[in-house]
Amino acid sequence: MLPLIAARLTTLISFNVKHTHSPPAKRRFSLHDKWKYGIEFAELSDVGMRRSNNQDSYVSVLAKSKTRFESHGHLFVVADGMGAHAAGELASQLATEHICRSYFHVETVNEHSLEAAFHQANREIYGKGQSNPEFHNMGTTASGLLLNPKGAFIAHVGDSRVYRLRNECLEQLTFDHSLVWEIEANPELQATSWSGPIPKNVITRSLGPNATVQVDIEGPFDIEANDRFLLCSDGLTAVVDDEEIGTLVGCLDPKNAAQVLIDLANLRGGPDNITVTVVHATANEDDGNQSLTPKPNPALPKPLLYSTICTFLTAAALTALSLGSQKTFLPFAIVALTVGTILGIGCLALRSSRSKKTTNSNLPKGRAPYRSYNARPSLELYDRLGQTVQALRDASAEHNWLMEWESVDRCQAEGERQITEGDASRAIQSQSLAIIEAMKQLREQQNRAASDTSIDL
Repeated sequence: MLPLIAARLTTLISFNVKHTHSPPAKRRFSLHDKWKYGIEFAELSDVGMRRSNNQDSYVSVLAKSKTRFESHGHLFVVADGMGAHAAGELASQLATEHICRSYFHVETVNEHSLEAAFHQANREIYGKGQSNPEFHNMGTTASGLLLNPKGAFIAHVGDSRVYRLRNECLEQLTFDHSLVWEIEANPELQATSWSGPIPKNVITRSLGPNATVQVDIEGPFDIEANDRFLLCSDGLTAVVDDEEIGTLVGCLDPKNAAQVLIDLANLRGGPDNITVTVVHATANEDDGNQSLTPKPNPALPKPLLYSTICTFLTAAALTALSLGSQKTFLPFAIVALTVGTILGIGCLALRSSRSKKTTNSNLPKGRAPYRSYNARPSLELYDRLGQTVQALRDASAEHNWLMEWESVDRCQAEGERQITEGDASRAIQSQSLAIIEAMKQLREQQNRAASDTSIDL
């Protein structure tokens, strides 16, 4: 692996770095308001190592009050544009702008509002493409994550992705609208319509090229304390494994997780634009609540209440039988049997109502999760991250780059100490910080060289 990474680095340094890196987005979310449920997030986009412009777009719109949160929630969107010249960049920008504008413009939000916003964005992009030959057939993926008091909702078109990390398990909550996934989901299609290798970059669905589009809707998913969500373009998933993504998101805070994912993708070639949004839900600080979605209605019948009613019903039936054998007590027997029957019917009706609410409230509209991955911190991942840093060291020594390694050395020494203590999670944190520090040094080297002429990385 080391020679391969070093070769990629040597090849990629030839790019003009003036357009290589976009400034990181700042976290804009306070952790102290109770209604925000302690949500922390970071968003970051980078042009990558082989592209001259960034066709990705992203937006995070946060409710500014408790009332707004309860009515509309927080919305995160990532889009990856496709099209010649500036068409892809325009398409992704139109997607993020119009999805947010359409969704938040509606005063009364319902379960169809996010889907409707995606359809409105599709109409805007399609109209722009039809009105200008330069933008004809432009398109974009779009993945939206909505968090509100009812849970997490997802709207999705294309092959950008939304993940949820919970208890060291990474779940992909979106279906890739790509030729590879469509054929894998339909074996008959592969057997009858395709032979040979399947192209990995063919998208089967996107916003813009057509007047109408089918939007996948998933959710609501419950939100628990320490859940993490990730939205990303395929510039990340094409070069960083799902298991690596899940572990890094789980071990790091959102800011560092976003940065190391971007850096790792670039160190592995950065063939495409890379965009990530990491959202972390923490427990409510005031009440320690471990679930961020509503609890079942306490007014609904509980098992103890059912048992009590059933016991009373049985007693009433027995009483009716004993009293009914004597004509004198026949009226009392009829009353006892009637009361027991009414209670029984009421019990069954309430239980049926409770069952329906429990069954329907948290089932996704789609079929997510589509894939699950082990995101447990491991020595293997720690070593793999270390190999990436070593490849950069080797490339630096071979090409006499002026890079300072003291801060990287400190991070790696701390990681080695944590490995000896058996703390793989903190060791991966340290190794990740080493990657971030190494990439800082590499960017400074690029900027120094770019002041005179463009260099090849």
